[in-house]
Amino acid sequence: VSVLVIACPCALGLATPTAIMVGTGVAAKAGILIRDAEALEQAYRIDTVVLDKTGTLTEGKPAVTDIVTRDVTESELLTLAAAAQTGSEHPLARAVLARAAGQRLPALTNFQRLTGQGLTAEVGGRRLAIGNRRLMEAHEVPTTSLEEHAATLEARGRTVMWVAALDGTPALLGLIAVADPLKPTAKAAVARLQALGIDTVLLSGDNERTAAAVAAEVGIARVKAGVLPADKAAEIARLQAEGRQVAMVGDGVNDAPALAAADVGIAMGTGADVAMQTAGITLMRGDPLLVAEAISVSRATIRKIRQNLFWAFFYNLVGVPLAAFGLLSPVIAGGAMALSSVSVVSNALLLKRWRPESAKRGAT
Repeated sequence: VSVLVIACPCALGLATPTAIMVGTGVAAKAGILIRDAEALEQAYRIDTVVLDKTGTLTEGKPAVTDIVTRDVTESELLTLAAAAQTGSEHPLARAVLARAAGQRLPALTNFQRLTGQGLTAEVGGRRLAIGNRRLMEAHEVPTTSLEEHAATLEARGRTVMWVAALDGTPALLGLIAVADPLKPTAKAAVARLQALGIDTVLLSGDNERTAAAVAAEVGIARVKAGVLPADKAAEIARLQAEGRQVAMVGDGVNDAPALAAADVGIAMGTGADVAMQTAGITLMRGDPLLVAEAISVSRATIRKIRQNLFWAFFYNLVGVPLAAFGLLSPVIAGGAMALSSVSVVSNALLLKRWRPESAKRGAT
């Protein structure tokens, strides 16, 4: 009877679910929603975090900073660009429209969005192309005359939109530079990830100079720039092929395939619904510091699970032989079995003492 009682695996059955329940609970209090135990376990193994730029490290609220023209006035260029982008919901389009607020815009027709490049449209009878260098090259628009201006702006972290007229011989009309300010905690978030021993990678559709400038400002050494939305998942797969456990952090619709392809998808709660539906972890605040906190709470939870499993096995390893040799009465065996369950649950509850690093700094 003593052997049967002491061998009851109650503690073993409680070891994992109690730790997961407490871990996900304290994470939720910190603004980190973990979808399931699989996401929690995978987050523990993460050694590489891929960060999208817009809306993740930056505010996602770009504003026009510079307008450089060629053969047109600044007002004319802004009016044409704003009119062409009334059909777009892209953050860069909203920045141009905000700059042109109050101006009377020409009629827009034949609007066509080109993913990863920009757009074409007819404005007031003129056919325009607005986008990146890839779009200009596709329409054979020479950009040499403003390349020096563009390089200077991109080196300062600006995103450059080229504006060209496609009527007759394609001609460059100018460029519009947009800046998206970094989130206040972006640099600290990257430093915190690196302190946890995690490599960071910046993934951006921007050109190399702009992406490199942002990466340098926040302290990221590895940059993948000029990545089309459809190719983001391929970049994740490439890192996984190197043997890395990859977490993808993003907030937009175009990040969803990459979030799904990563070992753990982490979505900003301030972003698109489809990103949150795809991700295993959702950060309820748009604070990149929570990325490191999500990995931290995952590691703390897995440590508790392992401790619980050790104690559950330890009780049986010691208790069963003692009971088999008649050294434990059924009453003592029952007490030891109950004590093992209590110790496992109590150890799991110690997870409630976990606090985000930012909260610890605030307390001190």
